[in-house]
Amino acid sequence: MSGAVLVAVAAAIGNLLQGWDNATIAGAVLYIKKEFQLESNPTVEGLIVAMSLIGATVITTCSGAVADSLGRRPMLIISSVLYFLSGLVMLWSPNVYVLLMARLLDGFGIGLAVTLVPVYISETAPPEIRGLLNTLPQFTGSGGMFLSYCMVFGMSLMDSPSWRLMLGVLSIPSLLYFLLTVFFLPESPRWLVSKGRMLEAKRVLQRLRGREDVSGEMALLVEGLGVGGDTSLEEYIIGPASDLVDDQDISADKDQIKLYGPEEGLSWVARPVTGGHSSLGLASRRGSMATQSALGLVDPLVTLFGSVHEKLPESGSMRSTLFPHFGSMFSVGGNQARNEEWDEESLAREGEDYTSDAAANDSDDNLQSPLISRQTTSMEKDLVPHAHGSLASMRHGSQVQGSAGEPMGIGGGWQLAWKWSEKDGPEGKKEGGFKRIYLHQEGFPGSRRGSIVSLPGEDIHAEGDFVQAAALVSQPALCSKELMKQHPVGPAMVHPSETVKGPSWRDLFEPGVKHALVVGVGIQILQQFSGINGVLYYTPQILEQAGVGILLSNLGISSASASLLISGITTLLMLPCIAVAMRLMDVSGRRSLLLCTIPILILSLLILVLGSAVDMGKVVNASISTVSVVLYFCFFVMGFGPIPNILCAEIFPTRVRGLCIAICALTFWIGDIIVTYSLPVMLKSIGLAGVFGMYAIVCIIAWIFVFLKVPETKGMPLEVITEFFSVGAKQAAAAKSE
Repeated sequence: MSGAVLVAVAAAIGNLLQGWDNATIAGAVLYIKKEFQLESNPTVEGLIVAMSLIGATVITTCSGAVADSLGRRPMLIISSVLYFLSGLVMLWSPNVYVLLMARLLDGFGIGLAVTLVPVYISETAPPEIRGLLNTLPQFTGSGGMFLSYCMVFGMSLMDSPSWRLMLGVLSIPSLLYFLLTVFFLPESPRWLVSKGRMLEAKRVLQRLRGREDVSGEMALLVEGLGVGGDTSLEEYIIGPASDLVDDQDISADKDQIKLYGPEEGLSWVARPVTGGHSSLGLASRRGSMATQSALGLVDPLVTLFGSVHEKLPESGSMRSTLFPHFGSMFSVGGNQARNEEWDEESLAREGEDYTSDAAANDSDDNLQSPLISRQTTSMEKDLVPHAHGSLASMRHGSQVQGSAGEPMGIGGGWQLAWKWSEKDGPEGKKEGGFKRIYLHQEGFPGSRRGSIVSLPGEDIHAEGDFVQAAALVSQPALCSKELMKQHPVGPAMVHPSETVKGPSWRDLFEPGVKHALVVGVGIQILQQFSGINGVLYYTPQILEQAGVGILLSNLGISSASASLLISGITTLLMLPCIAVAMRLMDVSGRRSLLLCTIPILILSLLILVLGSAVDMGKVVNASISTVSVVLYFCFFVMGFGPIPNILCAEIFPTRVRGLCIAICALTFWIGDIIVTYSLPVMLKSIGLAGVFGMYAIVCIIAWIFVFLKVPETKGMPLEVITEFFSVGAKQAAAAKSE
């Protein structure tokens, strides 16, 4: 995983530059207004600070669609160039107008970095540590603020501090960022797959994961190309198949699905759980969740996600116990698997290069041939072990199929598999097709006596060993009804590049995407109105009341330098808290952190209201206000600071992720502008106590919103998360219609 970690750290430097700039302009503006005599012109002074916000908002409106078209990496390179150019122009700035232009360029760079770095990290990180890595932008942003405050504080102690030098220093770290984006950062493998560039995507994944075999994740990335679709949630009881259960027995029992292992003779039988035995769906698995759903308040989506996390296996994972080496449909046994490449760029696309099994009278045993190879699929029968079944048996008995040789674990305990299913068509004809399945092992207390699969060469456990697995079943991206008759490769399969469509605004109205947008936009709005800008604005005043300013002035430090030092110390306190959040993000989870930290924010704001409204003595008021501010900052950066951006980068399908994240980021920047400019007006109209009281009310609303609407996404592959949103939207619509 070291490859993914290093890439995430390099990408997060974009947020370090944002934090650096925010802190630098806060200090430099004290000297800018003196040089340009802006004391009597607060509008221009405010515009110098706000121009970066305006630039970020403007660039965000088009960044998502362009990132979906050109890629994530080129946009990060452009961001670094904009940072660098803005630093040089600010260093030169002969007048206010040039400075405003430089601040606008700087805002463009900030907008691209803040919008796309979380997306890039989410698309390159493994599910198990995605939360940790996506908290890095928050950490580097705060680290950049601290370093910048230290630099500006040091410069402020000089006889004649230069604001041009303060702002121009930005070009130095931005040059490092440019070099990293050009020479070190790879393109997102998910974006590469969405453009049909499979060979590049495979090489990037091998580098990020530090292993040669990435077939399972490659398959997952292809399956994530769709938007929406008819996804159903099923549940299986899976146990070892006895010697008496063969393909004919499976064929006779339509309720059974056969799963194949890597060794000849190793196989398992899956039986769907139906009726009252199923623990999935709208009915919750535990009493508390059932009560919540019965109230009609908690989103069914939250219940679905929660059910997966509540029923984790007692020990081990599905990858290690159920299918330790579950094979890839994308390879034939032996060395040929390593020689087959999906490379839409290097292989011809002419129709005559596609030879279907039907056309070649190929054996049904070729189900395990490289179904998406650009080469002919007429393979010799002896390449496929007979013990692994045949297409004929699949067509009779709805089997989940995998070939020997390569694991299909896709992270977080999830497995990827396919099955063949049939239904009666018009005129009594049978219609068959592939279904894609995401499987996830669940705990089954009191029933599972041991591992369901023993290691090769060892005996399979006695009768009664079984495991319960949840299954998300949908139409695979590799098998499209519309494209089945166009250049088929293998049995009704098409090359992934044939399935790729560009992002469309119509996709935003697909129920699952629309549901995700409600969550993403809602949490961004609530974050902005939860009070962070107000507390930042008021912090120097609070600490001044606490006597910190007097103490520093006694040390010979000017009021301007003291303000910068206080801000730097406040930022420093955030860093260990963000480090704790990084550790907890994939352990406790995003939802749990929000539900635990938001009440502390509410309490801190209420104490600030009390300190502002009630005179308890100067020392007491200053003390409780200082403690409240510190608590607020520490718990904000553990939860409400990083998590909205993390969630927004996780919950949208690959094809429209850039578009959707841009909508969420636009909401963020517009909210930031509104809160920043409304704060002075609100302070005059309702006073400090009123402002903090309103922020406390917003935090209460935010907690309710998280409890009812925000699901837990820790440890789940991005493609599985989007499928859950599709299922959840369908269940929510069904619940409303009842």
